[in-house]
Amino acid sequence: MTGEVLLALRLLVGVGLFAFLGWVLWLLWSDLRIQAGLLASRNVPPLSLLTQVGDESPQLINFSQAEITIGRDPACECLLQDDAVSSHHARLAFHHSQWWLEDLGSRNGTKLNSELLTNPTVVISGDKLLCGHSTLTIVINP
Repeated sequence: MTGEVLLALRLLVGVGLFAFLGWVLWLLWSDLRIQAGLLASRNVPPLSLLTQVGDESPQLINFSQAEITIGRDPACECLLQDDAVSSHHARLAFHHSQWWLEDLGSRNGTKLNSELLTNPTVVISGDKLLCGHSTLTIVINP
């Protein structure tokens, strides 16, 4: 009888230890996710785009996220009302501590400082993008 009770206690202790270990691992994993989100949001410098579509007056748009899609699609963060701009024309992405510009296969191409963009390229404050008939000036806030 005492052998059976001892076996049951051993099983309970074993299950309790595995439950404790699982709980600790879950806490570590959730804390790592939170910390990674905080670090990612802290490292992205704010970016502003001074947009001018055709002859309209310029408009300043501020962004704080790490990826900005430029295009005519309403899902784009930088929406341009220009028929010469593709629905998903270009993307600005912050990684490796720099802002990068990439053309997303647009039909009219993207120009950076009057040169056709063929590869993802690092951009700096003051660079001018030409998407269709729209001019965008990059302003990176420190």
